[in-house]
Amino acid sequence: MSKGTLYLIPVPLAEQAEKVSYTLFHLDLINHIKEYIVENEKTARKFLKEAGIRTPQNQLIIHDYSKHSRDKVNYQEMFAALQRGEDIGLMSEAGCPGVADPGADVVFEAHKRGIRVVPLVGPSSILLSLMASGLNGQYFCFLGYLPIDKGARTKKIKDIEQESQRERRTQIFIETPFRNNQMLSELLKTCRPQTKLCIACDITSKDEFIVTQTIEKWKSQSIDLHKKPCIFLILAG
Repeated sequence: MSKGTLYLIPVPLAEQAEKVSYTLFHLDLINHIKEYIVENEKTARKFLKEAGIRTPQNQLIIHDYSKHSRDKVNYQEMFAALQRGEDIGLMSEAGCPGVADPGADVVFEAHKRGIRVVPLVGPSSILLSLMASGLNGQYFCFLGYLPIDKGARTKKIKDIEQESQRERRTQIFIETPFRNNQMLSELLKTCRPQTKLCIACDITSKDEFIVTQTIEKWKSQSIDLHKKPCIFLILAG
């Protein structure tokens, strides 16, 4: 018996961004799949509804892969349908499964078991911000979160700025939304005046804001990033 396929299904990054977040194939697929592995069941069910699923949601099987259940997951049970030849979808809380996302562990487990993995086209805040930044898209690095400790964070910013100048590499990182303003303040205080900084905020939403300027120019402006999903990118000249 042939095994099923694990489909990696991107989820919109923002409210009311469904039309710019998936293709016609998504609609065909979600009306074929009856079983999902998700990081956030509420987000996943909302996406499926807004994407146009016709299958009654009470007929779906949802496997919880949230941070509270991740350590005790039973992969044998989770992958049982795949082993029987049925297809399953994997969704993250927002964006692309497996990219800055714990779903990467599920994908690796699928590879270990010889299960075919198919990624679908969809929104990645990391790549969308890089595309729109005007910074070096040939050579870049995603760093995830920088240290929370203020001293360690300042040192890390100096280090990645130096590496950016030395390697001509765009450095991409994120912060917890309620600490965005502190991150911006630290960047303006620590980085050199001519270092380029791109702030990509609320990507794909009606309030999308993506602007690249030098640190010197950012210092002359006032911007509030509190509790907004942001990506920061720097390139030192």
